[in-house]
Amino acid sequence: MAIKRARLIYNPTSGREEMKRRLPDILQRLELGGIETSCHATSGEGDATLAAADAVERSFDMIIAAGGDGTLYEVINGMAEREHRPPLGILPLGTTNDFARALGIPKHWEYACDLIIQQYTRTIDIGKANNRYFVNIAGGGSLTELTYEVPSKLKTMIGQLAYYMKGLEKMTRLRPTELRIQANGIEEIHEEVMLFLICNSNSVGGFEKLAPEASLQDGLFDVVVLKKCNLPEFIRIASMALRGEHLNDPHILHFQTNELKITTPGYVQLNLDGEYGGTLPCAFKVLPSHLPIFVDESGASSYH
Repeated sequence: MAIKRARLIYNPTSGREEMKRRLPDILQRLELGGIETSCHATSGEGDATLAAADAVERSFDMIIAAGGDGTLYEVINGMAEREHRPPLGILPLGTTNDFARALGIPKHWEYACDLIIQQYTRTIDIGKANNRYFVNIAGGGSLTELTYEVPSKLKTMIGQLAYYMKGLEKMTRLRPTELRIQANGIEEIHEEVMLFLICNSNSVGGFEKLAPEASLQDGLFDVVVLKKCNLPEFIRIASMALRGEHLNDPHILHFQTNELKITTPGYVQLNLDGEYGGTLPCAFKVLPSHLPIFVDESGASSYH
């Protein structure tokens, strides 16, 4: 078996620094599986993007992203523009690993390594938002701003709880935003909305059923828009969303499209895969079958 060369881009601070502790074991397991791996430890914001672009330039056979959704987001932004995109392996060792969950990539590092060693790939869609890229979700509106207001140290220490605490604090500041949404196959939407979510996969912030039909391989976004509502209505809809019963609610607009444009007279920040993604206006489009990812061969046909 020919030895493959991999570039492992990892966030040394992610997931309570588990990656740093596991690194020797991970390298040994990959080596035994015929993958010769060199490493790049990220040193700050944007560094994983530069490292991924550099790894493509240096013709590595594969790139491995180790960390949470933030690391993965940066790595994909370093690869998406390149003409040659080597397969991507994922070691989900962060606080939030929505995307790995959507792909059925196990949280346990040994099993995640074995998927990379098996070399079975599936090609997935990725989303483009103006000049940035996302794999899981793009969102905007007052509720989505909470994810990048959580300081990273706090996020690592108390994990998901930080999101919910911040979310409850936000609830008292719910404010609607005026949006215009133009998309293929639908009439223009002009509404006051609480938030909008453009879903590429079905696993969003731990909600498996927020966009139950969303698939990484259908060439479409699932767009979910929550129209203006009051606090009791919001709480009711959020509890319905946990069960996947929210899409028929009159406050919810839901449609599929391969591209859309959203504008606003106000100031609306964008959240891409949990990271700050600039502000509206924004044009979104699906890049179908754009990136090969190492996945489990047995479950590869079923995931969203």
